[in-house]
Amino acid sequence: MHRRNFLKTGSIAGITLSALSINACTPAPKKSVSDTPANDNFELNEVTVAQLQEYMKSGKYSSHTITQLYLTRINDIDKNGPKLNAIIELNPDALSIADEMDNERKSGKIRGPLHGIPVLLKDNINTKDKIATTAGSLALADNYVGKDAFIINRLREAGAVILGKTNLSEWANFRSTRACSGWSSKGGQTKCPYILDRNPSGSSAGTGSAVSANLCAIGIGTETDGSVVSPSSVNGIVGIKPTVGLLSRAGIIPISKTQDTAGPMARSVTDAAILLGILAGIDTEDNYAPKDKSKIQPDYTKFLDANGLHGKRLGIEKTAYTGNPDMEALLQDAITILKSKGATIIDVELVKELKPIGTDEFTVLLYEFKDGLNKYLSTANSKVKSLTDVMAFNKANAAKAMPFFKQEIMEQAQAKGDLNNKEYLDAVAKTTVITRKAIDTIMSDNKLDAIIAPTNGFACTIDLVNGDYDNGFGFSTPAAMAGYPHITVPMGAAHGLPIGLSFVSTAYKEADIIKLAYAYEQASKKRIIPEFKVDLLG
Repeated sequence: MHRRNFLKTGSIAGITLSALSINACTPAPKKSVSDTPANDNFELNEVTVAQLQEYMKSGKYSSHTITQLYLTRINDIDKNGPKLNAIIELNPDALSIADEMDNERKSGKIRGPLHGIPVLLKDNINTKDKIATTAGSLALADNYVGKDAFIINRLREAGAVILGKTNLSEWANFRSTRACSGWSSKGGQTKCPYILDRNPSGSSAGTGSAVSANLCAIGIGTETDGSVVSPSSVNGIVGIKPTVGLLSRAGIIPISKTQDTAGPMARSVTDAAILLGILAGIDTEDNYAPKDKSKIQPDYTKFLDANGLHGKRLGIEKTAYTGNPDMEALLQDAITILKSKGATIIDVELVKELKPIGTDEFTVLLYEFKDGLNKYLSTANSKVKSLTDVMAFNKANAAKAMPFFKQEIMEQAQAKGDLNNKEYLDAVAKTTVITRKAIDTIMSDNKLDAIIAPTNGFACTIDLVNGDYDNGFGFSTPAAMAGYPHITVPMGAAHGLPIGLSFVSTAYKEADIIKLAYAYEQASKKRIIPEFKVDLLG
């Protein structure tokens, strides 16, 4: 989700502009410069999935060796040194899985592009193994599940090595209006690898930080509103939020049945496209799965085209031109690149069209969170069986579970009725119908191939006392409410802090925006390696 203003005032806060108020926040304590690696020479830095496959094919590395290298990297960078704290738990069977994939390779069996590739995933996705699925909450520390999530089944079938799970904003940022993104009671606070006192954004904070810092090859996050694209943007990586239903939500701790989705997070559009093709599939347990199999592409890499911008028409959200001057400068540079590759840029006003919705998105999420979480917990292998149980646990263990902020969003959700309530039905009709109509109409009237904007503002400082603050811009909400696809690609950095450029289109147009994003990525090359700086000054 897009953080505090969204939680206070509803969906439009995810796409508003306001003054950046850094001085109002308390930065995290400084770390010693000696904690920052002077020269990061990790041998798998910035390696791609294709390169890892070539290494294994040639015999340079085995999957076991690659997995061990990442485990050592996690010990050196995540648990020591800069102490990113992106990993909430490692898989004790990771090396055994890697050995199995190596044996299959020796016998001539190659499952596909992810065979033997280590993957990290957000800790709200069920894995039937020795890792609990907790949503970052101490209340679910005993939740060892008996069945893999649908997308994890697909990941295992593809031969991937599940390296471990990443930290997240607890309950995917749906506990408190004063929350600090990237903090959970089970995992603590995750840091941004570019500047360590900066917030890696939520709620897929750990995956964003880990992928950017080369703790894995690729990762998986989840999004309700911004939780894939926002941490991807501020951590300088690529993130894809697919059309809702393209990836099954079965076995993922929910917030919203109308907006939730998992999504790939990677250092390149190519690797994100590879992972998207593996994860996508029709699941009969998910009512939002497409009925038409042609909506799902088994291989999204076939749409990668360096000339994919030629002749395309892109609508840019007008409000993105005002605000932080550093963001505007990066945007103008991006526009120049897009035009140089043959794209036409047209100003559009999507934000204005969505103003009538007001607080409806937040209303929808309150109802759906209560309904979805109660259903998930009712069959979970945990002592807590309902939202009421979670809140009772938090109160009984407040010193550990709620040391910085409380659970007022959960309390608001608990006070709501069921999904037959008129307030809910009216709100969900507005968020879906109005948002889809606005995007569809702008796309059609202007003959657009996508709508673009900066994904969000620059990373906030970590502030566990006051919580997150408005960082000036956000463009996650339109695609989130519509359930439409959204990809973010590195657009550059200011003061060492990256932000991404977003491409949004209509339902099941993942192939279209992947083509556009890839062409921009190849022309711009804005991905930079993190330097683990202590703070903005040093």
